[in-house]
Amino acid sequence: MDRFERLFIGIAGMIGAGKSTLATSLGTHLGIDVYYEPVDDNEYLEDFYRDTRRYSFATQIYLLNRRFRQHQEIIWRGRSAVQDRTIYEDSVFAKMLAKTGLMEERDYRTYLELFRHMSNLMCRPHVIVYLDVSPERSMERIRARARDVERGISLDYLRALHQGYEEFIADISKVIPVIRVDYDRFATAEEMAQVIQEHYLDHDFLREAVRPDLQS
Repeated sequence: MDRFERLFIGIAGMIGAGKSTLATSLGTHLGIDVYYEPVDDNEYLEDFYRDTRRYSFATQIYLLNRRFRQHQEIIWRGRSAVQDRTIYEDSVFAKMLAKTGLMEERDYRTYLELFRHMSNLMCRPHVIVYLDVSPERSMERIRARARDVERGISLDYLRALHQGYEEFIADISKVIPVIRVDYDRFATAEEMAQVIQEHYLDHDFLREAVRPDLQS
């Protein structure tokens, strides 16, 4: 039996980390389906960045619903797939918004209750690839791609988000294999796809992937 049959890979990472690029590369390299984060057709995103406090709850519920539908489609189809940002990361954003006062505590409690109910119906990814980039590097990439809806993102917002991701990865790696990747240390997305494939076959948990020529 092919060890990559019905493989479910989740790509996690900060805004601008390169998740879509890696998802595309992995899809091509492994010959599997690719599911992208709903960005272009997200009818809340512009309002969220314009007035985060007002639209934080609505945006998180919208994304949770879209991501859950996508997550379930991956399972129902029964084919190998890679997902650009996992449903678990939505809770990272919600928690950060609550901690920074950008989401009301009652809204956050409601969100968590809904997320927990949904989680009972979800199958976990076989492996999560975490693209680890600093808040400063994330900001550079956001500015470089110049999306209008992202103009209001601040470095403080990204720093709070990065802290949330570190806590998330520490927790999720206890139940799902996580490969931490410093994207800037790889020459091409194709090269990184090959390294990730090798690390998954080793069944490593929370391992930092490095290029062969960088290993000691």
